[in-house]
Amino acid sequence: MKLVTTLTETNKEHEVLVLVHGLGSAATAFKPIVNKLSQGFRVITIDLPGHGKTPYESSQKLDPRSLGQAIFDSIESEYGVRQFHIAGNSLGGWIALEMAADQPERIKTLVGLAPAGLWIKPASSRLPSEARSHYMAKTLKPFIKKGLHLKAMRAIGFSTVSPKWQELSYEICYDAAYAMAHSAGYFQAWDGMLGKRFDSEVPPTVPVTILFGDTDNTLPYPVSQERSLAPSHCTWLVIDSCGHAPMWDHPDLVASIIRDVISKG
Repeated sequence: MKLVTTLTETNKEHEVLVLVHGLGSAATAFKPIVNKLSQGFRVITIDLPGHGKTPYESSQKLDPRSLGQAIFDSIESEYGVRQFHIAGNSLGGWIALEMAADQPERIKTLVGLAPAGLWIKPASSRLPSEARSHYMAKTLKPFIKKGLHLKAMRAIGFSTVSPKWQELSYEICYDAAYAMAHSAGYFQAWDGMLGKRFDSEVPPTVPVTILFGDTDNTLPYPVSQERSLAPSHCTWLVIDSCGHAPMWDHPDLVASIIRDVISKG
């Protein structure tokens, strides 16, 4: 299926950078860094199936490798681009790793922002805590716009996601809550991860940097940050005072890391 994508820079002389969001999220998750990166790259953001503006289609396989192929196909079909840099958050990071393993000649560099799939034991069922997040967002959907002005509601939604939740902008919180509440493919994409982990091989021809926050409660150390599953040649970073969405907690630093990886790649 064709994914909904957004191009934020049209200078064809610039390198292409693709950003891939996580489960229950949308392309809007990258707003804090898109403008910073668009000054030097053609940045393409993507809405995965059943997320953001891309509808859910039951015929689309939602495991990370199949989602990676859908991204390859959509980027080439829409923009005629076969090779690009990629950065992904959470599920998006896992997808990016699968893409680099599957077609390494098409991925110039890769940055995994708290990537999923690096867990010691694959989950066999959905986690009640994560299911509650989705159901809560759907239940509170009529109240999201006004409710997120209240500290109590923002604490409920973001205190476990970010140690800097009180500093997050209203726009970040609203976009995230809206995306979660409207993610029709949430459970289907989640099921696509069950029983799996990233265990493919990314060749050293693809420069890889993986970073996690020191207080990632969604994919905590050590059970979801198994370094032996990451490409052996990757650079592994840990960011202080950072949760599961590094581009929210430290947008300037994350944008700088991505630019540095691309420049050295």
